[in-house]
Amino acid sequence: MTVHLPVTMPPAGPGLVLMTADTLGGVWSYAMDLATGLAQAGTRTVLASMGPAPSAAQRAEAAAVPGLILEESTFKLEWMADADDDVQQAGEWLLELERRHVPDIVHLNGYAHALLPWRAPCLVIAHSCVPSWWLAVHGELPTGGWHRHVGAVAQGLAAADLVVTPTAAHLRAIEAIYGPCPRARAIHNGVDAGLLRSGAKREVIFSAGRVWDAAKNVRALDAVAARLPWPVIVAGDWRQPDGGGEPPSNLLCLSLLERAQVRDWLAQSSIYASPAYYEPFGLGVLEAALSGCALVLGDIATLRELWSDAALFVPPDDHDALLASLTDLMERPSLRANLGREARARGLRYSIERMTQGYLDAYAGMTGRVAPGARATLPTAAEA
Repeated sequence: MTVHLPVTMPPAGPGLVLMTADTLGGVWSYAMDLATGLAQAGTRTVLASMGPAPSAAQRAEAAAVPGLILEESTFKLEWMADADDDVQQAGEWLLELERRHVPDIVHLNGYAHALLPWRAPCLVIAHSCVPSWWLAVHGELPTGGWHRHVGAVAQGLAAADLVVTPTAAHLRAIEAIYGPCPRARAIHNGVDAGLLRSGAKREVIFSAGRVWDAAKNVRALDAVAARLPWPVIVAGDWRQPDGGGEPPSNLLCLSLLERAQVRDWLAQSSIYASPAYYEPFGLGVLEAALSGCALVLGDIATLRELWSDAALFVPPDDHDALLASLTDLMERPSLRANLGREARARGLRYSIERMTQGYLDAYAGMTGRVAPGARATLPTAAEA
């Protein structure tokens, strides 16, 4: 007698991912989007937050993701001043989280903790880094005390079982600084297009991002805003992390807004401007595109990769070109509408489903991992 056993299909992805995230901007949004996509695929996420404590809105976002467990801390981030002790303590905390939750994958949105002796395969996401930021903004690599940070990032990239960047252009930039990453791939970010809408468009130019961050180049918008007939509105904090900084002179700065509030502004704005020097991906640009905004973007490799033929591009240093492009869009409603349609059509390519599948494929490939070495602590600043 032949007994036919039921066929058990392997799971589509890992059962549990331990993911780190900071609460200061785009990485949090990325983590929420990916955790949502993973949940839909049957994978739960333990999210270990660092930096400032999550806001009430961020906690509500996390609670809305099925199966997500939020583990909070207030450790300084690795790029912050005098963060060595915090990075060390955060590493001990993360290892304790791994022992307690026993994840199948460790997904780091940073570099330093890739050096820990993880039991599970470790993936590092190179969203950005100080040296590539500095090179894009200042035209040279940072000097002085930053050499330690460069060394620490290089060690983290080398220790990872897989390195992921949000664009192929950013992977090239990373490899130009740190050397080849033999275990690396680019996975484009994605968002839920169903959460974005295009309402009745107003004569408004909108932007979003850290106003104090020179890479975002909001100051270029401030320089031309007084010569434009439409108001230029930006959502973002002009205060630097150390408390310094000056507010823009000609922009209407809304300071920090929750993600839902930014989406409301995008729905009614006709133009989204981001003349950035440095933008490894740009979730704000993607959400603007899905809201039907015409895009005016910095002419840099990463934004070209994503939005070529679906946006107007301007050299970040050329204020006259920025003024001319914005004026052209304001004066030509048909061009504005066409670019808004092109931007939305392109933005639909960058879906949560596509991003999630990219990460599930990456996780599936992280097999045959060599057992971690004996080192159980992060290198000190002197060693890095």
